[in-house]
Amino acid sequence: MGWLHVSEKSNRCATRRIAIVLFDGFSLLGAGLVAEVFHVANELVATRSSDDWVYDVSFLSAGGGNVTCSSSVRVWTDGLDARHFNGFDALFVAGGKGAQAAASDERLIGWLRRVHVKTANVRSIDEGRALLEAAGIANRDSEHQFNSYLRQNGRETPPVDTSDRLAPMKGALTMVKRDLGLDIARSVAERLMPGSSARFVPLLGDAGAASAGDKIRAAARWLQDNCERPISIADAAQVAAMSERNFLRRFKLELGMTPSDYLLQARLAITCSLLIDSELPVDKIARRSGMGNGDRLAKIFRKRMMISPTEFRMQSRREAGG
Repeated sequence: MGWLHVSEKSNRCATRRIAIVLFDGFSLLGAGLVAEVFHVANELVATRSSDDWVYDVSFLSAGGGNVTCSSSVRVWTDGLDARHFNGFDALFVAGGKGAQAAASDERLIGWLRRVHVKTANVRSIDEGRALLEAAGIANRDSEHQFNSYLRQNGRETPPVDTSDRLAPMKGALTMVKRDLGLDIARSVAERLMPGSSARFVPLLGDAGAASAGDKIRAAARWLQDNCERPISIADAAQVAAMSERNFLRRFKLELGMTPSDYLLQARLAITCSLLIDSELPVDKIARRSGMGNGDRLAKIFRKRMMISPTEFRMQSRREAGG
């Protein structure tokens, strides 16, 4: 199966980093479909002489080494460590019998929370939803959210299989469409499930929806680029050329979180980097990351990360040092 080798590096400079966290008893079909979406997209892009995005998929597990799926196939994985705190472009958390015990693993939950600070696109595969809930992370692959998106855009819910088993694949296809265009996304769907591309059209969207999505993503990039300054959501709405009310609604639909949460995550990401890579005091880091002052930063950090900024700095450096 090609997806077992999809982690091979590309020579292109704009690589999207995708991670799939596995536990014993995970669904080979669920995780395989996600990985195969990106593998096929890489193959299709390799035939074109352009500078499009390509994907680097890594399989991770709590302890590293071989992880056995529900059909007894073993997949080699890397372990979780502080190197991943820089985040991924997307993180998929697969379930399995091993995931049930993992929901009470404080080290794993802490890892998920810290990586999530720099990974806005987090999705579950099968029972992986329970782990995200335990970590307090919103799951992007909600059936209700998908149907709500269709209704709010004047579309009927399509007569397709919208079970949880296919939801992660749809999420991966949505990323391919965003990065490489609708034609590539359709080709990937057709390669994996011949005759299915038309069924995914309501999910992938038309040109009008893509245009609105592009505006939202441009505003999201603006929020990230300017997060160290005192900016407002109204400013971001102007960047997207939308009313503030419409901007708030569309932002939540496109990115799975409010603009305020997105801005806070961007600021937390800068905070984490400065805590790990610099010797600056917490109060100065708070000012540089747009968090105001040290007291406010400490309060938000404890609420979101369940740890103080100083403790985070010490723990991250211990883990990075082996």
